[in-house]
Amino acid sequence: MSASRVRPGAQAVRADPEPNRYPWWQLILLGVVGLFEAAVRPLRRMWSSPDPLDAYGLVHMASAGGDALVAVALAGSVFFALPVGEAKVKVALYLGLTMAPLAVAGPLLVPLLDRAGPRRAISIGAAAGRALICVYAAPRVSTLVLFPATFLLLVLSKVHTITKNGLTMAYAGPEQGLVRSNARLGRMAIAGGLLAGALGVGFLKLGGASSVLYLAAAVYGLETVLNLRLPQPQVPKVEGEATTLGRLPSLTGPAIGAAGLRAASGFLLFLLAFSIKLSGEPGYWFVVLAVAGTFGGFLGDLFAPRLPSSLREEVLEISCVVGACVGAFIAFAAFGLPVLAIFAAVVGMATEFGRLAFQSLMQRSAPGGAYGRVFVRYEVIFQLAWVAGAFLPALLPIEFRQGILFLAAFYLLLAIGYVLQPRLSHLAHRGHAPTPPSSEPPQPPL
Repeated sequence: MSASRVRPGAQAVRADPEPNRYPWWQLILLGVVGLFEAAVRPLRRMWSSPDPLDAYGLVHMASAGGDALVAVALAGSVFFALPVGEAKVKVALYLGLTMAPLAVAGPLLVPLLDRAGPRRAISIGAAAGRALICVYAAPRVSTLVLFPATFLLLVLSKVHTITKNGLTMAYAGPEQGLVRSNARLGRMAIAGGLLAGALGVGFLKLGGASSVLYLAAAVYGLETVLNLRLPQPQVPKVEGEATTLGRLPSLTGPAIGAAGLRAASGFLLFLLAFSIKLSGEPGYWFVVLAVAGTFGGFLGDLFAPRLPSSLREEVLEISCVVGACVGAFIAFAAFGLPVLAIFAAVVGMATEFGRLAFQSLMQRSAPGGAYGRVFVRYEVIFQLAWVAGAFLPALLPIEFRQGILFLAAFYLLLAIGYVLQPRLSHLAHRGHAPTPPSSEPPQPPL
């Protein structure tokens, strides 16, 4: 009997069919679930971590996310919904109003931050206050109520920023260091801001600015709950003489460099916001350059803790200023979106490096227990420097390439001043030094 013939009653054996494949929509769903799991895994680790800095990292991430949602809700009314001339007046007024609460709130917070006990309560109040303001302003987003509500949101956001510096010092362990701790919090703030901002754009398209403010209120409410999990912060005993107003002469030069970098950052942001629209460039330029600057700040937070420990903070800060200066001259000479995006990333990285370098110097120089007053003083100075830098393009009709050239010259002067400041301070100190007594006996009167 032939092997090819089949016996009666026997069934022919068929080849296995091709295995079932997932439909395309299931593959996309699996990919989204995988990305969500990858994003949630570190958050779950931080939630269960005994490290208080991990617990506060979740608080700071929620705060940054809420601020990003508020920015999404207000962006159209501040920058792009008004004619450029009218927007300049309103934004200039907005910037002017930001200076008063910083100058007032900072000194009022100093004694509370130095005692450490009220720090967590201040953070809880700032989060809960922003949640309530967002709930109140959401249905009134098209009325004049939006302006005072925005002002109060800004004030409470700055209160959180100032308090964050004190809490970071209280929660950072001795093996972590302030630079590493602040870089870690900076990365989390950028991640929270980007995630919430992308979600806010979707809500803005579907439900308008009111829905984004309601979402911001929910995020601020989550921040309030996360604050309740924080341990009571502790401050070491004071060792050495504490400064009354928080000024440290050894930080004068680095503070000039860090404040200059912050002023240049504010100048560049508002230069992009207004001059790109006036010059007729596509609107997506602003989005690309803003994302590039944010990415540069993220790179600064990522690489700063990995720099050699032998690298002095002063050298890092002057290198940031010089690098930003060179980048500005290149951006002026080779004008184009790719070059400008690289320049925006360099400015973001240089500003973040300078901030972290100054914080490390402050930690090394400030007396223990006086961190609050020292950090509040310089944080207020840096915030005011940012506002002062933003004022120029908000008030003056500066063409984009002219603004870049002006920024390059400013970086150059800043680098020269940073280098010469110690010598000038030394000469001034010698000029005011008392004359040493003479060793010769006094002569009798004639």
